[in-house]
Amino acid sequence: MFWDKKMETLKPAALKALQLKRLKKTLHAVQNVEFYRKQFESAGVSAADIKTLEDVRKLPFTKKQDLRDGYPFGFFAVPMQKIVRIHTTSGTTGKPTVVGYTRGDLDTWANLIARNMTMIGIGENDIFQNMVNYGMFTGGLGFHYGAELIGMTVIPSATGNSRRQIEMIRDFGVTAIHCTPSYAMHLSEVAEEMGETLESLKTGIFGAEPWSDTMRHTLEERLGVTAFDSYGMSELFGPGVAFECPERDGLHIWHDSFLVEIIDPKTGECLPDGERGEMVVTPLVKEAMPLVRYRTGDVTMLMEDGCLCGRGKKIARLRGRSDDMLIIRGINVFPSQIEHVLLRIPEVGNQFMVYIDRINHLDEMTVEVEINRSYFSGELAELAKIQKKVVKELHDTLELRTTVKLVEPGSLPRFEGKAKRVIDRRGDI
Repeated sequence: MFWDKKMETLKPAALKALQLKRLKKTLHAVQNVEFYRKQFESAGVSAADIKTLEDVRKLPFTKKQDLRDGYPFGFFAVPMQKIVRIHTTSGTTGKPTVVGYTRGDLDTWANLIARNMTMIGIGENDIFQNMVNYGMFTGGLGFHYGAELIGMTVIPSATGNSRRQIEMIRDFGVTAIHCTPSYAMHLSEVAEEMGETLESLKTGIFGAEPWSDTMRHTLEERLGVTAFDSYGMSELFGPGVAFECPERDGLHIWHDSFLVEIIDPKTGECLPDGERGEMVVTPLVKEAMPLVRYRTGDVTMLMEDGCLCGRGKKIARLRGRSDDMLIIRGINVFPSQIEHVLLRIPEVGNQFMVYIDRINHLDEMTVEVEINRSYFSGELAELAKIQKKVVKELHDTLELRTTVKLVEPGSLPRFEGKAKRVIDRRGDI
């Protein structure tokens, strides 16, 4: 067995003791990070002050902006010689958030994915098609190595070429797939157009973007799968942080590996079980990049009751954010990223609007931006050239295809208070 199955059903007292032991080890490790040394000193606390799990509340939060400010390696707690892989997430001002992994981290991550997948009953007899990005995005390699650890046959098909994806499912007898729910919906339509029934499919693992129970039922009906929700975040390894069990009523977050708090996003005060707030996570088993009280920005709650499967407390399915982050086809996008790109293009102004639509079950983002008066000649060829430039600059930063519409100077709304630059028209997903 590649992990200790007892970890899944530890008694409360034993789990708390293990969490505290791992928390103390984590706090010792973060002393190698200058940010935490300064932060703890400023707050007047030290690792020695943390004698119980509740004492973690004495420690200050870590925010995503802190990680950006530490670019590239400011949050690494081990020498670079021990870093065997780097992933990144997109940054709001052109600089990505960098995440490092030791060999031990990669083993731990694969174990977490394996634990999730075996929990829902898939294993070495399954053929698994992984239809997510294999680049700097953590979803591809995370699931790949976890599935291989179990002994599954893994098809690293990555993204795109939907007809070929469907042919592989048919020809290779694929039984389990992993992709974003919006891509799964698109895939089901293409399969219908091709006249393919995909009879071998049994299990669908969907994540990287929020999706509703209505969408779950539609996917199950169209693809003939049992659909499971997966949650992760690159800063916390990637996918594998939390996962639905066969009960499919909330997600199990592995408490032996993550210490979870739910806070009021405005006051920072901890909330009791059953109340929704922002999830704060302290990973307990990370070596390269340990974090303390990381504010995820995701809104959920710790569910009051345990689970019939016996694996302990779950978090409710995530429905929103406490910040202005958008999730477009599994990619995190902040309006400030778009603003930063536009501000460095002299041909356009600083007024813009973003519209998010769901077309053929795929997220589409349209950016309307005003032409700079100095460049507004009205010549179609010149406008096309500027539009192409804006599209390229946005794609290079966001790694996302975007439709750009150039509009006349002064035609977009102005705001007296906080600008509402994003109109999300996706509705119930």
